[in-house]
Amino acid sequence: MLDAAPPKDPTVQPIVSLNNVEKVYANGSKALAGVNLTVNPGDFLFVTGPSGSGKSTLLKLLYGYERPTGGNILVGDEPISDLRGNRLAMMRRRIGVVFQDYKLIPKRTVAENVAFVLWAQGFTRKEIHRRLWPTLKMVGLQGKAQCFPDELSGGEQQRVSIARAVVSTPPLLLADEPTGNLDAENSLQVIKILKKLNSIGITVIVTTHDEHLVRISNHPVVQIKNGRLHHLRR
Repeated sequence: MLDAAPPKDPTVQPIVSLNNVEKVYANGSKALAGVNLTVNPGDFLFVTGPSGSGKSTLLKLLYGYERPTGGNILVGDEPISDLRGNRLAMMRRRIGVVFQDYKLIPKRTVAENVAFVLWAQGFTRKEIHRRLWPTLKMVGLQGKAQCFPDELSGGEQQRVSIARAVVSTPPLLLADEPTGNLDAENSLQVIKILKKLNSIGITVIVTTHDEHLVRISNHPVVQIKNGRLHHLRR
């Protein structure tokens, strides 16, 4: 069984805070309704729910890709709905994102895909090199650095995606159905990597419909159903 995250410290400022958050799309579809959630630094949180329940919408709101219709969202002490332009871009540097479909650059090697984030943020060549190789080793891909995405399995591509998301050591990692396209063995490997990242201080929020992965973990679980959030395990 995977270990649980350390106990919460009530004196610590939350890294994510949602207060009565709603999201209604232009067609009238309500994705989220009255969502309240607090995530503290060092937490590992599973967000479950059926397809179309609002799990991905929640992560998009936290990343600032979409904006809430109502309520307040704080990432750290930043009211994310108020951020625009450079301020939003700077906030996003503190968040790593892992996608179900990997979103790798096809004509770039594993090393180039991971290093691209650092290059885009203005890191020096020396600093990119210093960060790149330990990160590839952490996800078990140091031997695949010069491979292209189409030479990798789905599990390996997802590990590249994770490496890219954390190579700049963000305090918060959002993983949207990271095991959705993987078999059981690769799914467990991905969750173990996310757990390893959590153990070094990165806060991890994972959306998933894989009940087995949730059952074998003692981490907190919330469920989104019909747009509303319910705590299943604290």
